[in-house]
Amino acid sequence: MTQQSQPTWDSTHRSTSAPGTGANTGWVTGGVAFAGVLMLLTGVLAIFEGISAIAKDDVYTLVGDYVYKINLTGWGWILLIVGVVGVVVGAGVLKGAAWARIAGIALAALSIIFHFMFLPYQPVWSVIVIAIDIFVIWALAAYQPRGRDRTA
Repeated sequence: MTQQSQPTWDSTHRSTSAPGTGANTGWVTGGVAFAGVLMLLTGVLAIFEGISAIAKDDVYTLVGDYVYKINLTGWGWILLIVGVVGVVVGAGVLKGAAWARIAGIALAALSIIFHFMFLPYQPVWSVIVIAIDIFVIWALAAYQPRGRDRTA
């Protein structure tokens, strides 16, 4: 019967095991905080995008012919709703709520789909948001809250 070595904690709550061997490395822990901030910022920007698309239908111009054609006012409402939800979920991620991590993954996945469909209106911005959403999904999926060990 062999014993698995578990990281030990010293009096300052730092792991005394080798760096990078625990589930939450500095990249993952910092990534979750950064993902929360990114969700807040992209949510606010999506709210502004949505308001501008609702207020004036000619703010965005169609770059090329595309399969997915949705009225720009419809896109405005979609972006506004996704933005509000993104701000709420981003704030929840920053507070450490478990529901917010799950909702954040789902919201980032939906955001990837929506911004793929929004490509004809804002191609560069849509690609940037898709890349941000991929990072958010990784950061939220890789994070393990304290007290939860996957090896046990």
